[in-house]
Formats: sequence, C-alpha cells, structure tokens
Amino acid sequence: MSNFKASPHPRWTPHHAIRIACKSAAYVAAFVSLSAGAPQAASGPPWMNTALAPERRAALLVSAMTLDQKAAQLHGQSGTIAEVPACGNSTRHIPGIPALSIPTFRITNGPVGIGAGDCVPQDRATALPMSMALAASFDPTLARAYGDVLGREARMLGLHVVEAPGMNAVRVGQGGRNFEYLSEDPVLAGVIAENEIRGAQENGVIAMAKHFILNDQEANRNTVSVVVDDRTLHEIYLLPFAVSVRRGNVASVMCSYNRIGSTYACETPRTLNAILRGELGFMGYVQSDFGATHSTAPAMNAGLDLEMQSGIWFTLPNLNEALATGELTMATVNQALTRRYTQMFKAGIFDRPVARTPLDSTTIQNDGTEARAIGEQSAVLLKNSGNLLPLSGAIKSIAIVGHNTYVDDAIAGGSGSSRVLPTYTVGPQQGITNVLRQLGSSATVKTLAVPNDGSMDAAVAAAAATADVAIVMAGVVTGEGSDRPDLSLPKGQDKLIAAVANRNKRTIVVLKDGDPVLMPWVDQVPAILETWYSGQEDGNIVARLLFGLANPSGKLPVTYPRLATDTPTSMPERYPGTSGSDPVVHYSEGLLVGYRWYDTRQVKPLFAFGHGLSYTSFKISDVQVSPRGYTGNGPIVVALTLENTGLREGAEVAQVYLGLPPNLGEPTKRLIAFQKVLLKPGEKRALSMYIYPINGFHALSYWDNAAQSWNIAAGTYTVYVGNASDNIVAQSTFTVNVAMRDTGDGDDNVSRDPTPFGWDWAR
Repeated sequence: MSNFKASPHPRWTPHHAIRIACKSAAYVAAFVSLSAGAPQAASGPPWMNTALAPERRAALLVSAMTLDQKAAQLHGQSGTIAEVPACGNSTRHIPGIPALSIPTFRITNGPVGIGAGDCVPQDRATALPMSMALAASFDPTLARAYGDVLGREARMLGLHVVEAPGMNAVRVGQGGRNFEYLSEDPVLAGVIAENEIRGAQENGVIAMAKHFILNDQEANRNTVSVVVDDRTLHEIYLLPFAVSVRRGNVASVMCSYNRIGSTYACETPRTLNAILRGELGFMGYVQSDFGATHSTAPAMNAGLDLEMQSGIWFTLPNLNEALATGELTMATVNQALTRRYTQMFKAGIFDRPVARTPLDSTTIQNDGTEARAIGEQSAVLLKNSGNLLPLSGAIKSIAIVGHNTYVDDAIAGGSGSSRVLPTYTVGPQQGITNVLRQLGSSATVKTLAVPNDGSMDAAVAAAAATADVAIVMAGVVTGEGSDRPDLSLPKGQDKLIAAVANRNKRTIVVLKDGDPVLMPWVDQVPAILETWYSGQEDGNIVARLLFGLANPSGKLPVTYPRLATDTPTSMPERYPGTSGSDPVVHYSEGLLVGYRWYDTRQVKPLFAFGHGLSYTSFKISDVQVSPRGYTGNGPIVVALTLENTGLREGAEVAQVYLGLPPNLGEPTKRLIAFQKVLLKPGEKRALSMYIYPINGFHALSYWDNAAQSWNIAAGTYTVYVGNASDNIVAQSTFTVNVAMRDTGDGDDNVSRDPTPFGWDWAR
C-alpha cells in the first residue's frame, strides 16, 4: 500500500466493526461428506464455520438448500423484516431463512449518501455532495473518505449493500442522472470509483458498481437500443467498470435497463459473461436494476444472479418450467446463489446480527464535517475577473437573489431513488451568517426570492443594485426518470442573471446544478462558482468558499460547451435516438466523448475539462519524461515541479495527458495521470507520476477489435502536462520500438515502496 500524502484532505480512519454471531440451523447431518476434513464450528451448520474460505462456505450452504429455498433467495421481496420490525413494510431486501442461518439481506440505494434504503419511513443519513462533485475534487483520498461515510452509515443502519458508485459516462450533458455519475473521462471515473469502493467495502458492506452498461441517458431508458462499436465500448464505457473490478475488487455489479443492440442489458451474455466475468475477471454477483429483468432462463444463463425489486421472473414456477425444459440447469441456479453468498461471507454478513442503529449525534456531526470538507474541495471556480473573490469581511451589504429552490434551502441532491433524507441542512443565508459571525462582520444579508419567470419587481431590483455585492444562486435540479429538455438554465434564470448583472457590476453567480449548463451571460458577470449539489452542508460550503475560508481547488470533470450545437451528441440519432416503440441511439461519435471531441474537432468550449481556478496561483516547470524509449519494463515517469506562486495556501492538480501515434485513429489526447497537491505560499514540490502501461487503466493501449485485445503500438507518443485539458504548459515525447500486448494485469497487484510525493493511483 502507498502512503496517503500530499493531500489537501485531512486523514481519516476507517471503522472496522468485528461482530460474529453464529446461528444454529437444521440440515447439519446432510453435509458431513461435503465438509469432511474442514474445521468445524462449535455448533451450527458447517457453512457457519468462520475458519473456512468464503467460497467453501457458500458451496456448503447452497448444497443444503431445497429448490423452494433457492427460488426465495433469487429475488427481492417486500414486507416486514423479522430482525428489524421497526422498519415497517420495507421493499429492498431478500428475507432470511433462519433454519439455514441465512440473514435478511438488506439493500440501500446510493450513490450520494444512504438513499432510499430498506426502511419505511426512510432513515436519515448524511447527504453528501453529488458524485460528479466528488470527481471534480480529482482526489482519490477524498473518494476513499466518501466511500467510508457510505459504508459506515450503511453498516450502522443494518444495511448490507450500497448501490454505489454510479459510473456511467457523462456522454449527454442534459442526462437526468449525471449527478449520480462521475465524469466524461473513463480514467478519472475509474480512479474515483475504485477508491470509493475500497472505502465502502472496508466497513464490511458490499459496494455495487452501476449501471452496467451503456445506460447513459434517461430518455427511453427502459427500451432504448444502444449501438456502439467494440473499440469505443472498451476504451470509454467499460474502462471505469474494469478498474472497479480489477483494482477496486467491487463485490457486485448492477445491470441496466437499456438494450445492447437488440438484447436487454440484464440478459446479454457477451457483456455479463464474456466481458465482465471473462475479460475483467469479475468474481462477484450481478443484480438487476429494479424491473430490468425480462426473462428467466435467458437472463440467468447470461449471468444475472439476483432479480430486484420483486420476483417476476426468478420465481419457483418459472424455475421449475425452465429446469423441466432444459433451458436452465440446476448448476446455473446454484452458481447464481453461490456468487452472492460468497460475497456475503467475505463481508461478514452471515457472522453478525442484522441490527439497525440510527445515526448518533457524534456520527451526524463528524460525517457532516466530512461532507463539508468534500464539498469545499469539489467546488470549481470557473471565472474570477478582477479577483472579486474571495469577498472581504469588510463589505457592508449582501443581496442573495434567485428562485426559492436555490436561495431558501440547501440543494441536498437530485431527485429519484438516490434522494437522501439528510440529518440536517444548512441553507444559503444561514451559511453566510455563520461565516460573517466567524469573521466578526456586521454586514447585512438580504435574501430576495424572485418568480420562476426571470422577472424582478422594483424592490428586488433596487436591493440588488445597491448591495455591495449581489450573489445570484441559480441552477437546475435533475433526477431519475427523465433528462433535461436542453442545456439551458430553466425558468428564466438566464434573464434573471443578466438583469442583476446590469444593475450591479459586482455580481457573482453561484451555480447549483448536476451537469453542464449554457451561460449566455458569461461575459456580463465577473465571477462564477460551480458548487454542484453540495449536500446538506450546502450553505456552509458556499459561504466559506465565497469568503475565502476555503480555497476552491476543484477541476471540471466534464466539458462546458459554448453552444448546444457544439456538443458531440447534438445530432438526434446520437441523442435521444429514434422514436417509437423500439428506439435506437447510435454512439456514432465513437471515441470522441467529452473533451476528446472538442480537442480533436478543434471546437473551443466555454470551460474545458480539467479547468478550475484558485485564489492563489501556480506554476508547473521542469517537466521531464523518462525513459525516452519504452521497452515494456517498469513505468514511464513524468517528473515536474509544482510551485505556489501566490499569497494563499491552495491545492493544484497537475494533469498528464497522452497522445498516441496518429495512425491509430485515437483522439488528440487522453488523461493518463493526475496528482493534487496542497502548497503553502511560495512552496515548491517535486512530483513524479508513475504510469504503468500494462495495468487496468491501459494508459498506452488501444482496443484491437480484430484481435479482441488491448495492444500497445510501436511509434511516437506525446506527453502533455498542464492544469487543464486546454492549458498545456509543457510536452515531451517517447517512443515504443516494438508493439506489445497489454494484458491489463501486469502491475495492478504488485506491491512497491510508497512514492515520495503522494498517492500513486496509476500503480
């Protein structure tokens, strides 16, 4: 393991609860032959012997089950939980079988906190900043802390699975669930997802990578057929899942609603069996999204192990029929159960009681503080003309202008199944009041809510005009089930921002959104701060950033276009696809997703991927790449010096991109490494980023459709170094003299000494 150094985030400590409870059950005598030679528990069936390997315990258990019992364990059910009756008529569990010591298996939604869990009414939990905000931190240590909050709170609430992280590509800017996902870039998404998974699973909770795969829009999500070429599938859409499996050891994967070609994702053998389990080596279990199962034998044969939310297809009558016709074998049924039970045994779920403990005041306070720290390091300062920000505590009057949604309450998250019931919330005015009190300021704060049509009455216009600073809080709240109609801010907010800016030249726009928005007023305002859905600490996060108690250090994980027509999915066949009962969407932009499109087509975005300003300044220098001729041994090292040339402490993200040989037909460049470093004023730090070509990130590789493998081509490779995809300050080259195959596992699990300058995620 590497040391976690040079992170702007304070150290965190995972909580490991060790509680073992073995339960007596029947059927013991029937398994003497199966368990011969294995250590035996003092009492209870052999699979409750904790000295046995999880795989062995799972096999013993499944061999003890009748078909009726197996059928009951292959799908979710609703009803009262025997172990936690206070949760009422809950809907996200598989009831236990006490006679076999099988506990009730409880599942909760994620990925932005403990969402719609297996309890009615819903339990309160920490509403974290949205997933894309976490990716904007460009900080794997922060992602691990985020996962720790998810896992620890799930464990306290007696839950076993957190349906997180979401890692579908942000391909469509107006996608309704983009706030649940991470990035348009597969490497950034993979790094963040891997560490979030580790943080969650270290708490004895199962993480679930979702939604597998190509579920990149909500429009027609239940029926849409996605057409994508195999190279694009591997290099863009599969990569984050591959990293989650090969490096994060994720225990479960959720298959998605959409179709892949003509076949539903939850019954596609190629993606679930050949790719997920064959190519990627996934050893966990696959759960369907709720209602995404469409058959019995085809789905189970394809690799689906658990039907949710309830049993429609994986039921006893359907299983009996499929077994009788030979469409399904008992070995396949057993395999589906064994996969899930193995992960449950690994997580210790069989060896502790199902117990629900509502979050205590200490947990609420500590996790709220964690949420605030994540939000502060995820916000992106998009524009700051004349250094209007940070605001001085000496200002006398502040006007907060906007729709009620954004000025009255915290934006704790988007809508849909991921919605968290927060333990508390901090609204905008309360947050600013808290900061002004801390600064000893007597400034007045007026909150001016306006109609949802962009208009202002005379009193609001006058107050905005005469305030020392006007803060317009604007955004769009998206959610599961539908996409935004377009990329514009809704309900007249563009008109409102322009009107306020015309009256007050010191107008700041604070964006609270789940994905990119168009900004026709961008040249009229001096400062723009993107704060996303900040979670329950929204008010404190925004205020501390505005007044400089926290220094913005986020970088955009997605590209913000100037015009809707500039985007790679502006053509209807690419989004939303054809209409009718069998809609089809063509991913004909191929590899040109996000910044790859803008770079390769030379389209200038409004704000580029990786962009993000600070209240201080930085300089990258002394860039060196070695070796200049790569032979397949060891890493490629990108060394540089990062210096804080300003007057404030701040964090910067050094970003490394790579251009492959031109004859391969790859985009202009791709992100292959990054490192976030906190520096005091005047401080310099020498950094070395190690890129291991043969590992799960496939940094130098392209997917060869004909060979069905990752290959590294011979030729010249260009290394680009900067602090944004459009701000490259140095470049160099190296050559690969002989083509080679990238197996993807060469360096994933090799231990090395910690790097001297921070966490080497590419290792």
